[in-house]
Amino acid sequence: MIGKKIPSPVIARSALVPRARVHRPRNDIIIFLLSSFLLFSCTTGTPQPSTPQVVSVYATASTRPWLTELYDCAATQSSVVIRLSDSQSEADIRLQIGEPEILSSFAYQIDTEEILIVTHRQSPVQNLTLGQARALFEGLGDPSVQVWVYASDADVQRVFDQFVMEGKSVMSSATVAVNPQQMAETLVNQPNTVGVLPKHWKMGDSRFVYTIPNIPVLAITKIEPQGTIKELIACLQK
Repeated sequence: MIGKKIPSPVIARSALVPRARVHRPRNDIIIFLLSSFLLFSCTTGTPQPSTPQVVSVYATASTRPWLTELYDCAATQSSVVIRLSDSQSEADIRLQIGEPEILSSFAYQIDTEEILIVTHRQSPVQNLTLGQARALFEGLGDPSVQVWVYASDADVQRVFDQFVMEGKSVMSSATVAVNPQQMAETLVNQPNTVGVLPKHWKMGDSRFVYTIPNIPVLAITKIEPQGTIKELIACLQK
């Protein structure tokens, strides 16, 4: 489901002492007792540091730009540590672009992103219609243009397949980028290339020729968020 905006006392005892057996305490005993009292007072009056709460976060490669905001949100809360996780199934929060095919947990929109078809500045590819974009990535366009995509399970690729390919397959000869960073650098530095980028990752003077607008950026949790996790997600939504 896509969620809405988240918004011990010390008791002293005295004893009766017969006058004939009263002894004056030695000075070193008085000093020791006084020191012990001061030490006890200082210890009990000083607040002890709380144990940091660790929040594990899995972020897809395309959502890395939002980690900066997440760290800033964590800094506003006391004793919260963000730990990046390699396992999306074990993370407290999962960040991704676009809705998963099957959503059986809780999802909260924290932002929107545009998915772009981007070309090298010297590429012959100009502004595309939806049909032209699909044909280009099917391999029906200019054969001299080198097409770049992502692995089929990458969140950006799933969005692209849903809104552009619409059931058609990307050409088998397309080059697979490891992440948006590699894709962005390729489209800036290698002539006659075309690929897919989240807008946050576009760099240099590469050109975009097609846009998929308003794709949700989601924070997904296994259970309904409470406490610190709820506050972090609410902060990301601001």
